[in-house]
Amino acid sequence: MQTRREFAMVLTMAGASGALGLEARSEAADASVEIKKIRLIRIPGICIAPQYVAEDLLRAEGFTDVSYIRTPTGMEASRAVASGDADFTIIFSAPVLLTIEAGAPVVLLGGVHVGCFELFATERVRTIRDLKGKRVSVQSLGSSQHIFLSSMAAHVGLDPGKDINWVTYPSAESIKLLAEGGIDAFLAFPPEPQELRARKIGHVVVNSGADRPWSQYFCCMLAGNREFVRKNPIATKRVLRAILKASDLCALEPERSARTVIEKGYATNYEYALQTMRDVTYGKWRQYNPEDTVRFYALRLHEAGMIKSSPQKIISQGTDWRFLNELKKELKG
Repeated sequence: MQTRREFAMVLTMAGASGALGLEARSEAADASVEIKKIRLIRIPGICIAPQYVAEDLLRAEGFTDVSYIRTPTGMEASRAVASGDADFTIIFSAPVLLTIEAGAPVVLLGGVHVGCFELFATERVRTIRDLKGKRVSVQSLGSSQHIFLSSMAAHVGLDPGKDINWVTYPSAESIKLLAEGGIDAFLAFPPEPQELRARKIGHVVVNSGADRPWSQYFCCMLAGNREFVRKNPIATKRVLRAILKASDLCALEPERSARTVIEKGYATNYEYALQTMRDVTYGKWRQYNPEDTVRFYALRLHEAGMIKSSPQKIISQGTDWRFLNELKKELKG
């Protein structure tokens, strides 16, 4: 639980009337920034809510043009940042490592939240090892679901390429099939876990926000286009600052954050949005080490045969923690 002092501190940090209904103005808006336009990503999942809650915070940081580019999946989001079609996005930690290894100009800047994905299954599956020989649904091979679940399987000694019977369906179809017993397991991202619980479909095998080792690492991180970051260091720091403040707000003001997500049209079910704000571990960006996250998932994906690079090469090639280190000093909590 947060103390009153900590809560007041985050309200002061927010500095955006749209986020908290306060009349405030960021001093950063008066300073020079290299570029006034910022392009972020919009994906179906709402675990990246800080990206949406941050819109007013970004404007308070001096950005006059804040836009969101719609992409169908998290993998498409990383490609959009790599191509320069978008400047930043909150991105799933494990899948983006494949993008970085492939040489895409994407750089990780900091962790945003811990654990949002949950593995739901029928009674035939009680542990990750029970996935051997079972029908496991993902959106597509190479999708965020597939990559995360492959890393989980490799961690317990399974060969995800041989031991699991992968089937591909859209998420809505996977939920229907899980209810009917047509598949054995499905890795869900918010608001899917909230819907599955509400409809009493399947049971949770792994909750990445509560179960070790997954709960010890960031599920999602902020990624930027490398050339944008190189050319615009002031803007980059301000974007990261707004996202981190928004993560704090999601943790401290879940009701208000859920309403923001609904009012801005990023979700339609307030109860699922609110439950997401409460279920996902936001506001831990000071305590967790993003480099540990990169190292952990790089090792798991190497075990799964999905990447060949060492963790240190991935870290050297695709991370830049200098802005985060500065903000940890400035936004002490």
